[in-house]
Amino acid sequence: MSYPSISIIIPTYRREQILKDTLEDVLKQDYPHFEILVVDQTESHDPTIQSYLESLANTNKIKWFRVSWASLPAARNYGVRRSQGDIIIFIDDDVQLPANYLYTHLKIYQEKSEIGAVAGRVLDRMKLADSEKINNSQDPYTIEILPPEAMDPGIAWYYIDLVHTIKPQEVISTRGCNMSFRREVFTKYNIWFDERFRGNAVREESDFCLRLRQTGYKIWYEPDAYLVHLGEETGGCHDISTRSFSYQITFYHNHFLMALKNLTFSEQLRLYTKLFDCHVLGNPPCNKGGSPIKVLVRLLFYSLGFIDAMKTMILSQWNDGQIYSKNDINNPHLQANHSLESVS
Repeated sequence: MSYPSISIIIPTYRREQILKDTLEDVLKQDYPHFEILVVDQTESHDPTIQSYLESLANTNKIKWFRVSWASLPAARNYGVRRSQGDIIIFIDDDVQLPANYLYTHLKIYQEKSEIGAVAGRVLDRMKLADSEKINNSQDPYTIEILPPEAMDPGIAWYYIDLVHTIKPQEVISTRGCNMSFRREVFTKYNIWFDERFRGNAVREESDFCLRLRQTGYKIWYEPDAYLVHLGEETGGCHDISTRSFSYQITFYHNHFLMALKNLTFSEQLRLYTKLFDCHVLGNPPCNKGGSPIKVLVRLLFYSLGFIDAMKTMILSQWNDGQIYSKNDINNPHLQANHSLESVS
């Protein structure tokens, strides 16, 4: 049987042992033809991890690229441009994978030609031993079919559950720590991650998927393509503190930017209303503290985030924000310290 090649792209930022553990899991995959690309945005590593990464690169087990900036969307774009696989899989740098992980993504592309992306299941903050329970019908949180609201671009983000859903089905978006795409999404349709999504980069994958769906390709949720997301509190794409002023404004900026770029006016209103109800007022599913002071502070962030997103859209008339990619494309000498090819 012929197996398409797979590129696994792992953006990483200020991660040490957990990055090593993630790579060990990936290296255990028995798929016949895959490469691992690590786009490393860490300024300097612990000596032990530095030696480990150098060893993997020097023995052609990974392609290790070191960059001088921190942007999750830009790191993904950077990795795609240096990848060779027919299928491109993105995972985070703090995950654990089952042994057949790559096969579970690939089989969807082989079976369904209309599928352009696969959304894998994400088991948050669970130990691997708990993954045996993922199809436990006694689980009170189990979902079989997502509600119709989960396909409504205005409010889907509060109804699409890629954690507890147990049946394969079409979905509106992937989740960034476990997603894959046909290569031609990038090369034929010229869809790339928008580098204007910053901070924790929330909604950048949603923005990407909304644009992907305009090509006619569908996005398929496959619960068998699961991984365990450890959700480390530091590093990853958290280039600013989650409690900081900048983080909070950026969180809302990214939501509003996705809406302004992709949604109709009525869809935008539904999103803004739900965003306000959940994240400002603190109603379910956010369940935040409802004291008047906290609500007023969150309202301030909400308002500033909207203004910031409007500013981004206005500036977009002259600058599309793909600064990292443009610098990379226009500078052929901008190469990583280690760009050795690796195919398991």
